[in-house]
Amino acid sequence: MKSFLKIEKHSDFPMENIPFGVFLNQDEPHICTAIGEFVVDLNILESFGYFKDCSFADEKPFSEAVLNKFMSLGKEARVEARKKIQELFLENSPISGGKGFLDKILFPLEKATMLLPVAIGDYTDFYSSREHATNVGIMFRGKENALMPNWLHLPVAYHGRASSIVVSGTDLIRPSGQIKNDDKPAPEFSKTNQLDFELEMGFFIGTGNELGKPVKSENAFEHIFGMVLVNDWSARDIQKWEYVPLGPFLSKNFATTISPWIITLEALEPFKVEGPKQEPEPMDYLKTQGNPTYDINLEVYIKSGKMSEPYLISKSNFKYLYWNMAQQLAHHTITGCNTRPGDMMASGTISGPEKENRGSMLELTWRGTEPIKLPDGSERKFFNDGDEVIIKGYCEKDGLRIGFGESKGLILPDGQ
Repeated sequence: MKSFLKIEKHSDFPMENIPFGVFLNQDEPHICTAIGEFVVDLNILESFGYFKDCSFADEKPFSEAVLNKFMSLGKEARVEARKKIQELFLENSPISGGKGFLDKILFPLEKATMLLPVAIGDYTDFYSSREHATNVGIMFRGKENALMPNWLHLPVAYHGRASSIVVSGTDLIRPSGQIKNDDKPAPEFSKTNQLDFELEMGFFIGTGNELGKPVKSENAFEHIFGMVLVNDWSARDIQKWEYVPLGPFLSKNFATTISPWIITLEALEPFKVEGPKQEPEPMDYLKTQGNPTYDINLEVYIKSGKMSEPYLISKSNFKYLYWNMAQQLAHHTITGCNTRPGDMMASGTISGPEKENRGSMLELTWRGTEPIKLPDGSERKFFNDGDEVIIKGYCEKDGLRIGFGESKGLILPDGQ
C-alpha cells in the first residue's frame, strides 16, 4: 500500500501495519496510530468527525485515555477502523496537500512521549518455550529431570503483577530482597546481583468471556486484540530462594516492560506459520488447526554506559514457542475463568534450538559460567547498573515488514 507520507523501506510501521497506542499531546493522553515516522492522533481525527460513518461511531472509543473501550468492541470495529485510517493516508487521498489539517493530526514519532496503552486489569505469564524450560531444568535438576511431568500436557503459567507493567523507556530500579547464597547458613537482605531479562511477547484480550464460559481454542483469536514485546525482568537470586513451593513472587513483581504499540492480528496475518510438533497429542480442548502461530523475529541488545551503540546478544523467534496463544487462552479459561478487555498474557521466555536463540542471561551465560564479552571490554553474567536492555521485533516476507518498535529499560541503582 502506497501513502503520500514518506515511509522508509525498513520502517516498522508501513501502511499495512496500523498499530494502536497512546501518546501525550499537550499533556493529555491521546489514542493514536503510527505510519512511517509519524504518530497519527486518532483522538483529533475522531473529534473532526472522520469516523462518523463507522459502525462504532456512537461509542467514540478514540476519545478515551486508554484503548480498553476500543478493544472491547471486537474484531469488526478494529478491522473497520484500520481500513478507514489506511484510506485517509493513501497516495491519492484528498488530504495529501492539506498541510494545515495534517499539522493537527501528525506528530514526529521520534519525539512522541508514549504511554502505557491499556489499563491492564490482570496479567498472566506463561512458560511455553520447550527450549527455555529444558535449559532451566538442566541447570537446576539435571538432564534426566529437565522438564516437569506436566509440562508437555498443559501450558504452565502463573499470575503476575499488573500494577508494575510499564511502558518502554521507563527506568528500572534494581530491586532488593532476601537472598540465600549457597555458602551461607541463612538468607541475607541485599540488592539482587543477578538481574536478568526474559525475552517474551504478550497479547491483549479484546473481547473477554463470561464467568463459567471457557474460550474454545478454535475461537481464541476472536478474543485477542493484538501483541506487544515484553521484557519480564527477573531477579534470579531472589527467585532461587523464594520459588519453592509456589513459584515467582518478588523476583518478578518489580517491573515488566512492554513496547508501546499494539500490533493487531490483522497486520500479522501474512506471517502465520505452523508451530512445533506436539507430542504427546494435546487434549481435545487444546488442539489447534492450520497455522496457529507467527513468524516474528526477535532481537535483544545491551548498551552499557561506555558503549555508543547497542550490542546484539540474542536472536530468537516467536514461532519457537511450544504452546501457542490459542492454547494458552483456551487453557486459561477452561475452568470457566473470565477474561476482560485489556487483560494481558505473556508467552514466557522465548528460546530456540541454538545458543544464540536463548532468551535470558541465565541461559546465555549458563548460570554465569560463560560470561558475555561486550565491545567496551567488559563482561556480563547478569546486568550491571547503567545497562540498557532493548528488545526489538519484526516480521518480514515478500518485501513486507511489520515491526513492533522496541521495549527498552535502563537499570538504575536501588534508591536512585
